[in-house]
Amino acid sequence: MPVPFDMRLPVIAAPMFLVSGPELVLAACRAGIGGAFPTPNARPIDVLEQWMRQITEGLAAIRRDEPGVRLGPWAANLVTHSSNQRLPQDLELIARYQPPLVITALGSPKPAIDVVHGYGGRVIADVVNLTLARKAVAAGADGLACVSAGAGGHTGHLSPFAFVSAVRQFFDGLVIIGGGIADGAGVAGAIACGADLVYMGTRFIATAESMAPPAYKQMLVDAGTEDVVISDRITGTPASWLVPSLRAAGIDLNALPEKVERNYNSNRSIEESRRWKDLWAAGQGVGLISAVEPVQAVVARLEDEYLAAARRFAAQADAAPRR
Repeated sequence: MPVPFDMRLPVIAAPMFLVSGPELVLAACRAGIGGAFPTPNARPIDVLEQWMRQITEGLAAIRRDEPGVRLGPWAANLVTHSSNQRLPQDLELIARYQPPLVITALGSPKPAIDVVHGYGGRVIADVVNLTLARKAVAAGADGLACVSAGAGGHTGHLSPFAFVSAVRQFFDGLVIIGGGIADGAGVAGAIACGADLVYMGTRFIATAESMAPPAYKQMLVDAGTEDVVISDRITGTPASWLVPSLRAAGIDLNALPEKVERNYNSNRSIEESRRWKDLWAAGQGVGLISAVEPVQAVVARLEDEYLAAARRFAAQADAAPRR
């Protein structure tokens, strides 16, 4: 389907736990891509309202002061798992500040659909397999964020190409693909295989505007793909972690219990969640990060790479023999 936004690149800076905040969202939108953050990053609830006000007022100021700028859309990422006791309050703020996109994760998109459709927004369901994708479509989601193998944080197991191809057999709505995509060529490949937009998370952790601590950003610069491990023994859901951060926290994955209870309650205090600040995630595209840069510089490079890939594809298509 046509992307309903005028964007510089078909990319969304993915919502990342304890990394994405209003500065990163605004910088992404200002650079012409989408910006998103998980609502559990803002605690307590009054902080979430402050963030949403900062984003909406910041975007309004850019439109006023820089007429004609191509602003990307912003998105709020809601955890709809039954353990999230703050979901009703989050939805009240969603209705008030009206993000164009609302991304639901770790549960059904159904709780958000009436609220978001009520103001004309779109609900994107974060899914990691085809069973969840079909359930989300049946529940009325407008789009799917297909989290594939290679993604940082909570990850999927399917190849991005296989995932998109399979989803397109039964869904013609908005499809976002993510998983190990960290350069413009990867973005071009995802669009060529049938996606409408690309989720890119890890590449935006090591930016000036992210909330990640400096040591985390430097670890990404220093790390390679071999420094990423997938485990469900930290949160109860399979996720990609930076091995050096687990070692620094004294965690031996082989010594952890096999069963971990999932708890995504946004009402937990920052103090209760403090241990997560030292457990750092990364996707398989981490090896392409060589410096900590402003979002604007990252997007400019992605655009150059994307256009170069598009030209290469067009040249090969023109040279292909015709029947």
